[in-house]
Amino acid sequence: MAAYRRIGDLPQVIPVFPLDGALLLPGGELPLQIFEPRYLNMIDDAMAGDRIVGMVQTKPGGDRVRPNLAGVGCMGRITAFSETSDGRYLITLTGVCRFNVGEELPVRTPYRQVRADYGPYADDLTDGPEASSEFDRRRFAQALKRYLNRRELDIDWETAESAPLDILVTSLAMGLPFDPAEKQALLEAPDMTCRCEALTALLEIDAMGDGDDEPQSMQ
Repeated sequence: MAAYRRIGDLPQVIPVFPLDGALLLPGGELPLQIFEPRYLNMIDDAMAGDRIVGMVQTKPGGDRVRPNLAGVGCMGRITAFSETSDGRYLITLTGVCRFNVGEELPVRTPYRQVRADYGPYADDLTDGPEASSEFDRRRFAQALKRYLNRRELDIDWETAESAPLDILVTSLAMGLPFDPAEKQALLEAPDMTCRCEALTALLEIDAMGDGDDEPQSMQ
């Protein structure tokens, strides 16, 4: 993994992959299957260069080919790559830093490129502040258990209990089936404490009306 220690180390113009529902967060790993010709081209170019791709969701307006881009995305680096026998690419993007979507460049590539403003997210390049010690992990665990029960999902609770909170929250925020607007809200949370609180609130809203369950400990 390339070392990006400061904003100046990051490319200022990056290709973007608009994909609703696919959330990439700093430090998270996002597996993707690439099959559209324009994005195969994008991955070819990225692999020949610095392996950088910006993941962005869309917002209302535009059209299917060129939807309007959300205001905030996350830049990732391709850390795993393979090709299938039918020409698809299987990649893993590891999140590096969020960015504000700036000017879209008039390029000849079939994929889109934008100027990325990383300034507000410099802390993404460090370990960043952990969630506040006052965060109610018991409340979070109870909300998660109700959410998973309602949707008939399961996780390895032993691993979840021992995982650092920031890693667990990043994994759940990226992996759980929230809608695109909810994923965008998690992406734009200012810091890890805010993201923990936002994730807890989404879990509680989804499970609202369900019966009481005993929470897992996760303390």
